[in-house]
Amino acid sequence: MKMTMHNDADLLASVMKEYELETKTEAVHFALKELDRKRRLNEFMKEGGLQMTPEELKTMFYEDYDPSAVAEKEAPYRTKSDDPR
Repeated sequence: MKMTMHNDADLLASVMKEYELETKTEAVHFALKELDRKRRLNEFMKEGGLQMTPEELKTMFYEDYDPSAVAEKEAPYRTKSDDPR
């Protein structure tokens, strides 16, 4: 789907560099998958996930999930109007 988006250019460039993403589309797709993974992980924890079958556990992560590439820290997002420069 094609759409117009307004993004923080510096943040987008930083994410693309950090995760070696070649396109803006890849970066947005990666971010959406990561947010969905975090939501599913939270559900897993709330539901006492250890009672799930192995098949159910496998659906908690996308196929090419790499736990070393996960951003767990919250970043301080700013708009141009917040920038002290």
